[in-house]
Amino acid sequence: MRPLSGVQATQSTALEKQLAFLREIDRLKTVVRQSPLLDKSRKENSAEHSWHLAMYALVLNEYACGAVNTNRVMQMLLLHDIVEIDVGDHPIHGGYSSKLQAEQESSAAERLFGLLPQPQCDEFRRLWKEFELAETEDAKFAKALDRFQPLLVNIFTDGGTWKESGVSLEQVLRRYGPAIKKGAPQLWAVCERWVTQYFSGQVPE
Repeated sequence: MRPLSGVQATQSTALEKQLAFLREIDRLKTVVRQSPLLDKSRKENSAEHSWHLAMYALVLNEYACGAVNTNRVMQMLLLHDIVEIDVGDHPIHGGYSSKLQAEQESSAAERLFGLLPQPQCDEFRRLWKEFELAETEDAKFAKALDRFQPLLVNIFTDGGTWKESGVSLEQVLRRYGPAIKKGAPQLWAVCERWVTQYFSGQVPE
C-alpha cells in the first residue's frame, strides 16, 4: 500500500477531527432545558433549541435592529449552546453565578471547538465569543432571538418556566427586555403586549 502524501495525510487528519467533533456534539441532544415544547408533551433539548433559533433568524431577519448577515447569525445560534455539552443548561431564572457560568462555558468552548482542525477551530470560537459579547449587529440580533424564543414558549404554554419558578412581571421585563429591545425592538414591542396580557390574566394574542 502506497503511503499517503503530505497533503493527503493532512486532509485525512482534518476530516478525522471534523468527524470527531460532529460525533461529540451529538451529546447536545441529551441536554434537557427547562422550557417545554409548545404542545407541553415534554421539555425541549438544547439541540432542538439551537435548530429552532436558526429558523427564527432565517424567518425574522427583517426585524433586526440593523443590517445583519443572516448566515452569520444562524451560525452563531447553531454554535452558541454547544458548550452545554460540558456545563449543562443554566436557566435564566435559576440564580446561577454568571461569573462561574462564563468561566465554565469558556473552558468548554476551548475543549469542544479545539476538537476541530485549524482554522475552523478559531473561526467557530470567534463566532461563539462574538455571540457572548453581543456587541456587533449580528450578535445583538442573535442574542435577542435567544431571549425571544423562550419568552414566546412561556407565553404560549400558560406560563411555562415562569409559573414553575414564580417569576414576576418585573423580572420578565428586566431579564428579557434589554437584550430583545437592543437587537430586535419590533419583536420587543410584541413581547411587551404578550407579557402585559399574560400577567393581567388575559389570553395573549
